[in-house]
Amino acid sequence: MENKKCVPHVLVVPYPSQGHVNPMLEFCKRLAFYGLKTTFANTVFISKSFNPTPSPSVQFDTISDGFDDGGFAQAANAADYLARMVAAGSKTLAELITRHNNSSNPIDFVVYDPFLPWALDVAKRFDLAGAAFFTQSCTVNYVYYCVHHGVLKLPISSFPVAVDGFRFLGGLEDMPSFIGVEGSYPAYFEMVLSQFSNTHQADFVLVNSVYEWEEEVVNSMSKVSPLLTIGPTIPSIYLDNRIKEDKEYGLDLFTADSSLSISNWLNSKPEKSVVYVSFGSMANLSVKQMEELALGLKATNLFFLWVVRASEEPKLPHNFAQETREFGLIVKWCAQMEVLSHPSVGCFFTHCGWNSTVEALSLGVPMVGMPQWTDQPTDAKLIEHLWKVGVRVKVGEDGIVGRKEIEHCIWQVLEGDRGTEIRKNAKKWRNLALQAISDGGSSDKNIREFISKLI
Repeated sequence: MENKKCVPHVLVVPYPSQGHVNPMLEFCKRLAFYGLKTTFANTVFISKSFNPTPSPSVQFDTISDGFDDGGFAQAANAADYLARMVAAGSKTLAELITRHNNSSNPIDFVVYDPFLPWALDVAKRFDLAGAAFFTQSCTVNYVYYCVHHGVLKLPISSFPVAVDGFRFLGGLEDMPSFIGVEGSYPAYFEMVLSQFSNTHQADFVLVNSVYEWEEEVVNSMSKVSPLLTIGPTIPSIYLDNRIKEDKEYGLDLFTADSSLSISNWLNSKPEKSVVYVSFGSMANLSVKQMEELALGLKATNLFFLWVVRASEEPKLPHNFAQETREFGLIVKWCAQMEVLSHPSVGCFFTHCGWNSTVEALSLGVPMVGMPQWTDQPTDAKLIEHLWKVGVRVKVGEDGIVGRKEIEHCIWQVLEGDRGTEIRKNAKKWRNLALQAISDGGSSDKNIREFISKLI
């Protein structure tokens, strides 16, 4: 690399879903802030459907997932999608690198999502260095690492498990759902374990977390897989504000409702009085669970802003929006960071996806966790027992979280005895996030170390 141009050109390849695109795109902006050239490789479907706008700091290019006209929705199932993506993705990524290498600005380095281990294989065919960028918590990554390498034998029969860093995990309900519910989503389970099939060949392992958030597990995992924590990867305006133009992620796979109307509604509410409810881009609640959630929110008599995607809207109880219009606002999608940072928001009722968790932690917003699947149960455990910034709902014997439990947990966080401690802790973890990404902080140092090796 020392014989090439002075400014390295970094290609970033995300897994094509909102929770993976956002942090990796933010990392692109951070690299560009330090003077690197960055190219972000969306799938053809995302590029055609959402038309991302190039910026002076980040350029966009495309690879194929094998479903250029419909993305994941076009696939027969998860296994079909992942298999087709390996073939089409490998071929088109190689073509992308070749095209750039025949230009005046060749690719020097590939940052890839480990959900796509084949991206590193392609990079190595071109003698390019590569970095795995893990978009989930270090705790979840290390669980998968230990299972992949046989350190954790399945099924797990006793807790706590004899692995440093996991002492707070109390049972299967705290494990990622692929482990907690044996045999669930086998294609995805194979995918999360195969993340570690070739990471030993990666030149760097990057994790979207903050060292101070997961200190014990980061130290443990670093002994067997050296890593750099580089988070939180959220728009700079909400933390260090060093990247002046970085006010939003910039690539939304859903159409948001009017920010102005949402902002006006929030502006009319008292400080820390609103419950913000969102289950991210993938959650699919049952009709019964939607009903219990709706009636639980209604019973609180608190202001709420609820994101209900268009596909979930028919599950709402009849006339619910009309009956709660005096204190509730239902939207199809929104700019989540704008909402979470608003002074009127006092609680985030969340599915505990890692991006949502990172955003709330970074902004000091208390949480009520209702995890659904994959990494979310473990994130909920971190929220309630490690960071103590919220509570986790209890699931009934029928697999449903009841309306009374929902009401109780919201009141606990906003008005209950634990509320004061939770708010104090939320402020603490936000401050640690701010320190980490600011000049001289743990994440800032790691990013600078990463860049210095590239240069």
